[in-house]
Amino acid sequence: MIKIKRVYENSSKDDGERILVDRLWPRGVSKEKAKIDLWVKEIAPSDELRKWFSHDPLKWVEFKKRYESELKRMRVEVQKLASISKKENLTLLYAAKDEEHNNAVVLKEFMEKLV
Repeated sequence: MIKIKRVYENSSKDDGERILVDRLWPRGVSKEKAKIDLWVKEIAPSDELRKWFSHDPLKWVEFKKRYESELKRMRVEVQKLASISKKENLTLLYAAKDEEHNNAVVLKEFMEKLV
């Protein structure tokens, strides 16, 4: 099962493997408090795309399309994460305040098509 969660939320046993999928380390969170098993920053949107999007919900549809295009070029990395989700729970962690418009949402949907 693939879940998404803000990195600022408390961890739980149900999280399974906790993977940070942001390019930048979240502000104000220590590595100990985050309880991250793996940081896969290369799977995050490119700096160019991240800066263009700037968490603007009006750009969401185009952001999804562009990010999915980037993910298609990272099949190996995506497949690694998808394979983890077949064995145990997988929680994709992100730092954005917007819970509906962020890269983890797109990545989860993309991965679920593979599983």
